[in-house]
Amino acid sequence: MIPLLLASASPRRRELLERVGVPLEIRPVQIDESPLPRERAADYVARLARAKANASRRRTKQWVLAADTTVAIDGEILGKAVTPDEAAAMLRKLSGRIHQVVTGFSIVGDDERLDRAVTSEVVMIGLDEVTVIDYVSCNEWRGKAGAYAIQGIGAALVSAVHGSVTNVAGLPLAEVVAALREAGAPPPRFTAGNPA
Repeated sequence: MIPLLLASASPRRRELLERVGVPLEIRPVQIDESPLPRERAADYVARLARAKANASRRRTKQWVLAADTTVAIDGEILGKAVTPDEAAAMLRKLSGRIHQVVTGFSIVGDDERLDRAVTSEVVMIGLDEVTVIDYVSCNEWRGKAGAYAIQGIGAALVSAVHGSVTNVAGLPLAEVVAALREAGAPPPRFTAGNPA
């Protein structure tokens, strides 16, 4: 079977898809990820996922899956912090509040294209300054939208998730698997031999 081309360097996306047996080839692409003025989070991630899928598809005849995830609060997109100060500022903004994690994904084949966006609501605990400083110093925030990773130490900062939990880690797995089947792309192979 020809593998699905995953246009992402995210180890979390790769792990989630491999866990359910989707045959993969990893080939990340680089695009400008700057949000447009007044762009809504769902439109932003959908645009980036489409751009990544289009860039990958130009180089192959394989099925392509591309995705992008961001965090939003009060209509503001919180991308990936660059400095520890930016990470701390994001965490303070999210502290004790509900925010949205939005993933756009795009699946492209010869005559098929599916574009979807999935939103989960995340409730973050109230963070005191010691917790913010400790978390930032562990460096887990690097490369993570909203400056935290729910699949790591950042899970201790989250009290509830409403919606897809895997979405918060970077890929809404149930929705992606359903879309792969709908499109006719390489489907998962649920077997006992898949890594748990």
